[in-house]
Amino acid sequence: MKTQIAILILFISGNLFAQEQKMTDAEIASFKQDVNVVAKKIKTLTTDFVQYKHLDFLSKDIETSGKMVFKEPALLQWQYKKPYNYSITFKNGKILINDEGKKSAVDIGNSKIFARINKLIVGSVSGNMFDDKEFTISYFKVKGQNLAKFIPKDATLKKYIKQIELTFDKEEATVVQVKLLESSEDYTRIVLKNKVINAKIDDSVFTN
Repeated sequence: MKTQIAILILFISGNLFAQEQKMTDAEIASFKQDVNVVAKKIKTLTTDFVQYKHLDFLSKDIETSGKMVFKEPALLQWQYKKPYNYSITFKNGKILINDEGKKSAVDIGNSKIFARINKLIVGSVSGNMFDDKEFTISYFKVKGQNLAKFIPKDATLKKYIKQIELTFDKEEATVVQVKLLESSEDYTRIVLKNKVINAKIDDSVFTN
């Protein structure tokens, strides 16, 4: 019986190891180069997304979906379509919110936390955030994908975000999933799909 349990533990450990392997220095350098080359080519990006909000006290994740639109250098909008209409737009140093027609704005310049989060979100979309000195970064290979884990160095930011995980398509070198782990056991996981890169996007799209 003990032998069977030991074999089972080794089998599970082996599977876990196979799921997430640390990259070598050479693999990290190659991965970062691939991502940065692609990120520099992205002028606009439109993608559908499904967001899963995991709350520790709920048995089922809260699921929402919509479309994300990005235009360099820092125009970004999250349009939630289901189960409600809600949009968040990052534009000209402000966060513009439209909640079922109720509009409001937050000045990013008045908050270092908002400024960091804005930079983080834009960087996660473009994939161009590996040189950010505000994070401790580790790199892994996971089932044909690449995974980068970012741990904030700033104590204040760490109160809101414990860790950011970006999953990249190995072939396209673009982000396919963003996971924000909060200080508790709660997290938000955003899956990106149906990407359209460098299509013409008018600035009016980002009007709140």
